[in-house]
Amino acid sequence: MTKNIFIASAEPYTGKSVVAFGMVNMLLAKTQKVGYFKPIIAQEDSEQKEQHIEAILDYFSLPINYQDTYAFTRQQILHDAKAEHTGHMINTIISKYKKLEDNYDFTVIEGSDFLGEGIAFEFESNALIAKNLGAPVMMVVTGKDKTATQLINTAVNVYRNFMLRDVQVLGIVANMVAPKDAEQVKLALAKQLPADLMITVIPLESGLQSPTMKEITHALNGKVLFGADLMANQVDNFVTGAMMLPNFLSYIKENVLIVTPGDRGDIIIGSLQANLSANYPKVAGIVLTAGTLPDEHMIRLIEGLQTVIPIISVEKGTFETTTAIGAIHSKITIDNKKKIELAIDIFEKYVDMQALDDKIITFRYEGITPHMFQYQLVKWAKSQKKHIVLPEGNDERILKAVERLISQDIVDITLLGDPLEIGTTVKRLGLNLDLNTIHIHNPADSEHYDDYVETLYELRKTKNVNMEMARDMMTDVSYFGTMMVYKGHADGMVSGAVHTTQHTIRPALQFVKTKPGVSVVSSIFFMCLPERVAIFGDCAVNPNPTAIQLAEIAISSAESSARFGIEPRIAMLSYSSGSSGEGEDVERVRAATAIVKERRPDLKIEGPIQYDAAVDPSVGQQKMPGSEVAGRASVLIFPDLNTGNNTYKAVQRETGALAIGPMLQGLNKPINDLSRGCTVDDIFNTVVITAIQCQDI
Repeated sequence: MTKNIFIASAEPYTGKSVVAFGMVNMLLAKTQKVGYFKPIIAQEDSEQKEQHIEAILDYFSLPINYQDTYAFTRQQILHDAKAEHTGHMINTIISKYKKLEDNYDFTVIEGSDFLGEGIAFEFESNALIAKNLGAPVMMVVTGKDKTATQLINTAVNVYRNFMLRDVQVLGIVANMVAPKDAEQVKLALAKQLPADLMITVIPLESGLQSPTMKEITHALNGKVLFGADLMANQVDNFVTGAMMLPNFLSYIKENVLIVTPGDRGDIIIGSLQANLSANYPKVAGIVLTAGTLPDEHMIRLIEGLQTVIPIISVEKGTFETTTAIGAIHSKITIDNKKKIELAIDIFEKYVDMQALDDKIITFRYEGITPHMFQYQLVKWAKSQKKHIVLPEGNDERILKAVERLISQDIVDITLLGDPLEIGTTVKRLGLNLDLNTIHIHNPADSEHYDDYVETLYELRKTKNVNMEMARDMMTDVSYFGTMMVYKGHADGMVSGAVHTTQHTIRPALQFVKTKPGVSVVSSIFFMCLPERVAIFGDCAVNPNPTAIQLAEIAISSAESSARFGIEPRIAMLSYSSGSSGEGEDVERVRAATAIVKERRPDLKIEGPIQYDAAVDPSVGQQKMPGSEVAGRASVLIFPDLNTGNNTYKAVQRETGALAIGPMLQGLNKPINDLSRGCTVDDIFNTVVITAIQCQDI
């Protein structure tokens, strides 16, 4: 078994960064301390950080000093590429690596990038480094611009070259393979290479290859005239606007870049209007060539538009510009989270994770770290795909979260709202969201509307709801979405980005109702603290629970904890610990603890207990020696909403913890509430936990 792996290539632009991101993500789901090391970097400007290293460290929040992640620049290596300097190079790399290795359970090492001169020496260096660091190699070759035969020959030759140098190869990744050749390549490699070698074939993915408007602007030394907030737009193809407008419009494809001289006002306005039109694909941006700009009246007109895609100006002519665009190799950078997430998703889709796990994983973290928890959540949600309805379909945050959820194929989605408005918002935000992959219902126009009205009337007629009231209520997205869940047309619902908690859960309380044996709906937050995940409840629903309600909240929270892979150790919080305090509030907590012990003697519970004694081992040992919970609590139950809500927010803000939730407990079907200040990440995570809840119904 090993505690490192070397990701290597023998040619430029293999896309090995996909393997690096996927590998680090996979390892962080298994163990807490993962290191990253790139012995030789292709960075000439010492003032700038190497983009790939910077993105890895930032995305995964790896606590590694940037200077410790590499040993040499490529220029330094090539300058000293003599035999007498090779020993010094290897010794320096080993020294830097060993310092890093000592602090981490597993280290991902990434080879150099093979750009420009010195490629032969670079291959020798990578093989030598891998051998001296005792690191098995995951080899990456590219199928881009190669026939299947050429790719197979390259892979076999590179493998043999590593073996000749006595370097262990764990597997080969054939990346960017033409989809039509993928199966042929996999079969041929399996036939020509050893049976114990991992063989992975990843088809060409345009989402990773396509440059962004920001990358194009940088490559062309362009000037941004409009649309600076949409520079992350992805460019899948480009077209020259050199024809008459009616003919030009037929060439507009999804995520197209328009290249045209600045005096072609008809092409510019036609492109902007096509981007707004529901009948045309999304336009990524416009490049104005030859240093020409639109006239004053055209500039004024564009400035008055509500949505303007990126428009940049370049000095080069149209032919020179299109040639330069075609030569751009897109990179995964710190500011492109969508591309990082896509890279990880592709890695997980095509790599045999279990086989890789068996070969390399040597450490298992006792407990669960935040990254492990989030990784496991997505994995659980994907294992049994569910259908979630989001009533606030036109909220920008909702749509951005849906883009991520659909791109990772985690859930099926129904949005409630006007389809035209939602489509317009998707275009305005520059989202890569195909509306054909989701369902959109305007409640009053839905084919289910009359049936839902009739059902609501039957359910609520004894509560003085007449048919006219039922019709009016069913135009409300919260009622419509909840009815979708009640009728089985969706598995769960997430709302609250715009609506209040009461507005979200009132319909659920009226006709979804609580589970048998449960009298109170409560909530928990999964608090992803720096080194562990804890559960806080109830921080969102019940203002002043009784002792019986507190006991129910504790039992529901413990069951949720176990369901989500966290061993429940319940702390019933109060202002005193054990028998030291008196008063109505502490007695209520003491009574609730006794009820839990009577109903669920299998649960580990302590109460009343103060927060510090619950989570700090030294304080817990001092105040409650011998307790199974004190100092190690994973489920913290607050005595009232005021304490719970303020505490979770204080912990979140002061520690930088991620708070996932609230997740509602006790309902017959999963309905979850968002806060109106929620972020895109909050929505994404809440939908994922809702999908997991749906699997238990």
